[in-house]
Amino acid sequence: MDRALFTAASGMTAQQRNLETIADNLANAGVVGFKGAAEQFKELVEPGAGGVGTQALGAQVMFAQGKLAKSAGPFDLAIDGPGFFMLVDAHGRKLYTRDGQFSRAADGTLRNDRDLRLANVRIPHDAITATVDPDGTVHATFAKGSRVIGQIRVAEFEAPQRLRALDGALFEATSKSGKPHVIVPGGEVGPKLRFGMLEESNVTIIDAMMQILT
Repeated sequence: MDRALFTAASGMTAQQRNLETIADNLANAGVVGFKGAAEQFKELVEPGAGGVGTQALGAQVMFAQGKLAKSAGPFDLAIDGPGFFMLVDAHGRKLYTRDGQFSRAADGTLRNDRDLRLANVRIPHDAITATVDPDGTVHATFAKGSRVIGQIRVAEFEAPQRLRALDGALFEATSKSGKPHVIVPGGEVGPKLRFGMLEESNVTIIDAMMQILT
């Protein structure tokens, strides 16, 4: 192929992938806990000839925090700061998310709309209400008083950008992300839990539209 045609074609392919990623970000701008991605590229260089095209390196998830908004859900949570909620599927596999939309299942566990269970929390069947402190302490109110029934911890990673994205709001650890470092939130520094709130997508419609126009 002619070098000029190859250079132009590789650039067009790169821009097509970039547009697809931006369009996906835009389509998920209203999804709780969604993390937008950005395509990464590098220049193809031929010794003695300079740049001869563009190579796509793949999309990298951007973990900037989205806006925290009040929620009407009785068990909704948001993480203010870094970290992820730890979820467990039916096979015991551990997954990670910033989406804190949970509901109480029949067995007392808190689960999301994918039926993934929030680790280390189970609300007794006779509990009337439940609340969560910034440090993850879970309190339940009963007919004859209240008591602590659990502790929610969050997971942090040395390289969260190396997590495997199962979709824009659900992730899996990899060898490159490192093992999860499980911490108790609520300290002077570090993440805190916000009960009755949710983290919105970190994609803004205006920014995504401007990127498409550009």
